[in-house]
Amino acid sequence: MRIPRVLLAAGASGSGKTLITCGILQALIQRGKKVASFKCGPDYIDPMFHSRVLQTPSANLDPFFASEEVVRELLKENSAGCDMAVMEGVMGYYDGVAGTTLKASAYDLARITDTPVILIVNSKGMSLSLAAYIKGFLTYQEDSRIRGVIFNQMSPMIYPRMKKKIEEELGVKVLGYVPRVDECVIESRHLGLVLPDEIRDLRERLKKLAQVLEGTLDLDGIMKLAEEAPELHNGSELWKLHPSFGFCLSEPVRIGVAKDEAFCFFYKDNFRLLEKMGAELVPFSPIHDSHLPEKLDGILLYGGYPELYARELGENISMKEEIRSVCVRGMPCMAECGGFLYLHEELEDMSGNSYPMAGVIRGKSWRTLKLNRFGYITLTVNDKEADFFGKIPAHEFHYFESDNCGSDFHAAKPESSRGWDCIHLEEKMLAGFPHFYYYGNPAVPEWFLKKCLEYKKERH
Repeated sequence: MRIPRVLLAAGASGSGKTLITCGILQALIQRGKKVASFKCGPDYIDPMFHSRVLQTPSANLDPFFASEEVVRELLKENSAGCDMAVMEGVMGYYDGVAGTTLKASAYDLARITDTPVILIVNSKGMSLSLAAYIKGFLTYQEDSRIRGVIFNQMSPMIYPRMKKKIEEELGVKVLGYVPRVDECVIESRHLGLVLPDEIRDLRERLKKLAQVLEGTLDLDGIMKLAEEAPELHNGSELWKLHPSFGFCLSEPVRIGVAKDEAFCFFYKDNFRLLEKMGAELVPFSPIHDSHLPEKLDGILLYGGYPELYARELGENISMKEEIRSVCVRGMPCMAECGGFLYLHEELEDMSGNSYPMAGVIRGKSWRTLKLNRFGYITLTVNDKEADFFGKIPAHEFHYFESDNCGSDFHAAKPESSRGWDCIHLEEKMLAGFPHFYYYGNPAVPEWFLKKCLEYKKERH
């Protein structure tokens, strides 16, 4: 399959990857191109910004969650019918699992997908030293795949001289520069960037940025580089890689998906796999809706920012009572991170005020001053007789803690001896802090949907 593609990487977090990626996406759309976008790694927020530009969901590609063959298949599936694919890297280009390996780094994704890389270099405070900086990235791995460079926060006065110097001495194409555009800066908060809906006039800001980039970047050169990406050859069918990829329900089930300002951390491919397996997904809002949608067979509570809306969630008494009631009656429920917090009896907001939640899980949750259990993990069920899943790749990223985290799974940190018990696994409930990417282990959605079908048949 022919997919023109590039990966935008940087030497470190905070180098401007997301903003420049969005600006390039917007510029390509204004040129009439149909573009697919991807985020390397488990991040939820950066793809939201991509999606705001594209008006269609952006996807994640994560070599820790999924095998190399699955990553390539997801790239192909999500790029079908598009003129070009743009991937945004994660952290520093070579920063991978445990901070000491290349595994799941942006470099690893470029290698797996055979994608040309453009290195975004934050040029603030540097001139000739940029040559040494770029040379290090070009030579650290023989197959660095870095084919182009973009200078961020560079003066237009020095750019022509630096472009000439870098191209002559290092033999890498310089594809433009990005001046500082103050009105287009994206703010951050405790879990990363603020959400797109919270930024006033975001669409207008991105259109303005695209206009700037039309004059400062070599967009034709970027598209030409994307065209040079080699063809992706057909691999194994997914069901041959894991039998659960071939699972499909004998009849459809209706799944309520919490989806609003408080619950907004989703993987596009999770929804796609659930639908392939026979689920009808019905969104609802624990903040704004008084009742659950009718005729549900299960509930999904994903992560987000419930701590920012604890008062509103606590005051929606009818929704809380309904969720508690259906869970007590045996409706299957999967909840992760923010959704897990919502199931507690109490949740603190960012100011330390406590509010009553759904009360499905005994205990309370509160804010801490540091990240707790941050990063990739591999989960296994502690009761081997109840282990339907096998090993599950997952990740945690939260400032909040609970006095009832659960103990039915063991989480092991990669490249480390560290681990801990977590997650409540009951007959029809799976709830805890870890986030799941279903293409990492499709046995997880299979288990949930089977429970939903059982519940549907029990009701009839």
